[in-house]
Parts: sequence; structure tokens; C-alpha cells
Amino acid sequence: MKNDLVSRSYFCEVRTAEDEKHGNIIVGRPIVYSSRTDIGGAFEEVIEPGALKNTNLTDVRFLVNHDISKIPLARSRKNTENSTMQLMPNDEGLDIRVDLDVENNTEARNLYSAINRGDISGMSFMFGIDDEEWENLESDYPTRHIKSISTVVEVSAVTFPAYEATSISVRDKSALENARQAVETARMKSVETDVKNEIELLKLKNKNLGGF
Repeated sequence: MKNDLVSRSYFCEVRTAEDEKHGNIIVGRPIVYSSRTDIGGAFEEVIEPGALKNTNLTDVRFLVNHDISKIPLARSRKNTENSTMQLMPNDEGLDIRVDLDVENNTEARNLYSAINRGDISGMSFMFGIDDEEWENLESDYPTRHIKSISTVVEVSAVTFPAYEATSISVRDKSALENARQAVETARMKSVETDVKNEIELLKLKNKNLGGF
């Protein structure tokens, strides 16, 4: 899982505003710490506080519904002041501010209107996992604690958030399969670790008894 990119979508507070310096903007919090999320009934997931401490945020696009065929509506490049999207990690997670060019970009104007009307109320982010810890793997419903996010490559405003009331949509078959695979992979690694520890323990006992 560490080398794979995964996405998480939530109903969250997404709102429009007007700023004297940045014009028409939208703000939201696509990443929330310590919020327990059901992943398709396969496991529960929590992004731990500090998971963004060493995250690569050097180049992040802002899209609508993950549609990479469209021109990004904003982009954060090294999170400089000139970037049209600002990323603001904090004690609660990750806040963003997106500067929308509603005058020259029809899609930006449509998105601003949809959020202002409440027609869009979800955000999604695509990220990589650098460090994780599993709890209760022997149960039917373990918990994955994401301790470190390696990279965030994209944030989207989404029409249909995948998680309704923090539950993944059953319609997303690929996400469900990925969830099940994550649990099985974690369980296999746990078994391998237990076997290695058992072998080392037997070696130590054999050495103490004068064996080889």
C-alpha cells in the first residue's frame, strides 16, 4: 500500500467567499485528523494527528470529480504565495483555499455557483501512505491508523462523496475490493512477522540449551 495512491472523499464544510486580494475563493478541509471512517465494512480508518508532518505537497492540483481530462481549476506549486491553491496543514488536518478565476473560466464559475448553492458539499484527496499501523487484525473489523502520508497529488470538489455519513458507497466496487485487499495484505504481513519472531525465539532457546 505504501507505493499506491488511494483516494478518500467526505461530506465536509465547503464554502465560498470573496477576498479583496484573491477574489472569489472556496475553502474547505479535505483531510481531517482523528475522524473514524468506515471503509466498505472491511475496516475502519483513522488519519492520525501529525500524519502530514513529512508529506510531499510540492505539486497539488485542484479538480472537479477527479477529472484529469479537464484543465485544473487551481494548483499549488511548492505552496508559494503565487500558487492559486494554498495548502494549510494544522492541528486539525489540512485546510485549503482555492482562488477561482470565475471571470475567465466557465467551469470555475459553475463550481463556485454550485458550492454557493449547496449543490456540492464534498471534497476528495488522492494520497500515498508512508506509515500505517493496524489494530485488531484478527477481528472481522480491524482498524487502520494512518500515521504518515507520503504525498498528496490532487484535491477535488466532488458531486457524490464516496463516504456518506463516513461510510463508503457500496456502489464503488473497486474501492471495496481495494479495502478488502488492504486488510488481507496487512494480515499476511502480520503472520509473516509472527513466524519470524517465532523462529528467532526458537533459535534463542536452542542456543541457550547448547544447540546450534
